[in-house]
Amino acid sequence: MTATRQFPWDHPRFKSWISVARACQVMNQALAREIASLDIKPPHLDILVNLYRFEGLTQQDLARKLLVGRSNMSMLLPQMEKRGLITRRGDENDRRVLRLYLTEDGRALSEKAMDIQIKVIDRMMETSTLEECMSVASVMERLTAALLMRDGR
Repeated sequence: MTATRQFPWDHPRFKSWISVARACQVMNQALAREIASLDIKPPHLDILVNLYRFEGLTQQDLARKLLVGRSNMSMLLPQMEKRGLITRRGDENDRRVLRLYLTEDGRALSEKAMDIQIKVIDRMMETSTLEECMSVASVMERLTAALLMRDGR
């Protein structure tokens, strides 16, 4: 090998990318541990939070928001429906479309889970100022938008 060869781990953008990926992984692990007491996992939390915020999404809309395939939704939604957390209702304007809603139990579980999630986030981010947090958010939103645009989403 030559002395001029640049390795990925020496590249500033690679280092940044790895740092973000590792932080995301650690955050997901911490969150999974904390919400395990509610008998849910991060993918369930993602669904609950999105249905709490955007009631009446279709399965396809939900999959798009979560950046996952509809097959992932097809595995998780029946479990959640069986637990009485969500319900599917027909669309008033199009009988072919089913919309997803939280049940009362689903809404209550969502609120408990979001409280836990906020505590985990606060604990993880307490070493950062609000300005730093907003700066990271801005960069990540820009990066996500660029990647989604390249993927044609």
